[in-house]
Amino acid sequence: MEQKVNYLSDLEFNLDTWKRELKFHRDEMDTFQEKLDEVAARKNLDKQALIKLESFQNKILRERKVISDLLHKIKQKRLTVKTADINEPLDGRLYREQIPLRDEMRTYIRLHYDLKEAMMDFFTKWLD
Repeated sequence: MEQKVNYLSDLEFNLDTWKRELKFHRDEMDTFQEKLDEVAARKNLDKQALIKLESFQNKILRERKVISDLLHKIKQKRLTVKTADINEPLDGRLYREQIPLRDEMRTYIRLHYDLKEAMMDFFTKWLD
């Protein structure tokens, strides 16, 4: 039984870690939106800069949606872990059920950092 409790605790830890990371990224997107607003307020933007700025704004909106969807999935998985039968045999089922979410998180994180780097390059060019 102690092994089962540790197993469930480990699964819950993963979910909590992903949740904290997503919330941090959501806050980070707010900061990036503020920076985009600063760039947009400049009068010397050329057409290419405006196109790039709008593209980043759209990507921020999409990323916020992805974050929301992932947080919802984490909430559902957390409920599954919380309501797991402590007497159920330890067969790895809950871990296996968490693998698709783990893979989604990996993909999201990779894409997030690609976007973040592109935006930081843009800011370097357009902000003093």
